[in-house]
Amino acid sequence: MIKHVIMDDCVEDGILLPEVTSKILSKVIKYYKKHVESPKLDDCATGAVDGDLKAWDVEFVKVDQDTIFDLILAANYLNIKSMLDLTCQIVLDLTEDKSLEEMNKWFNIKVHPENQGGHSGEMLFM
Repeated sequence: MIKHVIMDDCVEDGILLPEVTSKILSKVIKYYKKHVESPKLDDCATGAVDGDLKAWDVEFVKVDQDTIFDLILAANYLNIKSMLDLTCQIVLDLTEDKSLEEMNKWFNIKVHPENQGGHSGEMLFM
């Protein structure tokens, strides 16, 4: 997205990113810098660099739940597929062993009282 704005020469007054806070944009920039500065696998004789980048990614996503969701939204909004894949994977990893009740709580899903016993009821998202 940003690449196209710059290529179209539409940056005179800055680039508006209404869906991305400065805190999240700072993390996005760190992600980009690390991934751009890391040598490509084709440039390396061993997989050590790939391992280093994967280890860095693991540390990058060690943040609170709200930040993970904001990073997912930013990656989607800015069309950063690798970051979107990484952040979605961490959500999957963090939720894969949770029960339905735990998932509802984790995602802040409120179940209508009349539907708490079954799975066919509507969910009310807050």
